[in-house]
Amino acid sequence: MSSILTNNGAMVALQTLKTINSRLSATQEQISTGKRVSSSKDNAAVWAISKVMEADVKGFKGISDSLNLGQSTVSVARQAAETVSELLTDIKGKIVSAQEENVDRDKIQADIAALRDQIAAVVGAAQFNGLNLLSNTSLTVGSGMINILSSLDRSGEGVTASDISVAKQDLGTGASSIGGALTSLTGATNNVTGDGDGVAFLMTGAATPPTGTTTFGTSATQTVVAGTAFSIAITASAGGGLTNTTDRNDISFVARDGETMAEVVAGLASSFNAYAADALGANVGTVAAVSSGNTIVFTGHDSAGPNFSYTINQYATDATTEIGGKLSGLSDIDVTTQAGADAALASIEGLIQIAIDSASAFGSAQGRIETQTDFIAGLTDALKSGIGTLIDADMEEASARLQALQVQQQLGVQALSIANQAPQSLLSLFQ
Repeated sequence: MSSILTNNGAMVALQTLKTINSRLSATQEQISTGKRVSSSKDNAAVWAISKVMEADVKGFKGISDSLNLGQSTVSVARQAAETVSELLTDIKGKIVSAQEENVDRDKIQADIAALRDQIAAVVGAAQFNGLNLLSNTSLTVGSGMINILSSLDRSGEGVTASDISVAKQDLGTGASSIGGALTSLTGATNNVTGDGDGVAFLMTGAATPPTGTTTFGTSATQTVVAGTAFSIAITASAGGGLTNTTDRNDISFVARDGETMAEVVAGLASSFNAYAADALGANVGTVAAVSSGNTIVFTGHDSAGPNFSYTINQYATDATTEIGGKLSGLSDIDVTTQAGADAALASIEGLIQIAIDSASAFGSAQGRIETQTDFIAGLTDALKSGIGTLIDADMEEASARLQALQVQQQLGVQALSIANQAPQSLLSLFQ
């Protein structure tokens, strides 16, 4: 049946043309934006995934900046530590030269003092953006460690940040100073009891050297509050025994932030041995302190007569306490005498090892940061590629589709034109 009121052919042609035009508009939008999914109405699920991934990419760019900053900071510290190690090696050469009797030891001492000042200058200048990893003398909790933002970890429970922790390696030359009052020796198993040790422990010289043992804290890994100070007092010396200490800083150690009981014990033992070597010179014999974990074993004289008593004390953290540098022993090096030259040769080895250990620690940290930087760069590229796979338009396909739809549009217009002319054919029935 034909009707002049209802043109079914025109309606079908018009609907088809609208569909073609809609597809053509969508294809043109893909070509102009370069995206297959440019808004949530295009594909809500894919759009949501892409936005989460884009947020992660943005975060990883910030992490990359953090890693670059951290890498530069650690690199400066590593290079400075290596320079300090070289300067200490030069000092060792001067000390060896001082072993010869027919030399001008005063001039050698002046050279050593100049090298010591240069070490202090290097340590002071080893900062990046105001952060110096070669100085750890602050009493503030947490100041002995820096955290470098290294990653974002996404899971079903949310997003968490990961850090690379880098410990400061103190190479300062300043001396420590105890300002706090006596307090109980923390968690120690002592030869004597009370505040500090309270009562001196007598080391009576004998053919078989006597020993005294003190264990600090509950474990070697137990951390100590920054500024907690320890000292060893030598009293009641007799028969050529150790010289009595006159100040609590003579044999002492002040803990830095992040240090453990094992480091406290090692530092205190080192201070005791340096004092003994300086006081007794070639007659030091077996007098020494040996650290193992969080335990110190003291050994007395190996002959009858030379006796001494020692007392171990602990002091509360105090604002007037000053934490010394790990290379503070440089100030005690004096090669103007044969005894001083001998003692210096023994102590310089330990100082060189401190610098080497510091440089090695920074080298390991820098290597890890560089590895993480490379990983973050690769991960960012992979995420960008994944986002592109999800939402980017296939331009070859879009181009072919555009041409096909343009042809369909032309055909649709012609079909609509033909359908609109159909009612005119009814006029011939009335002629």
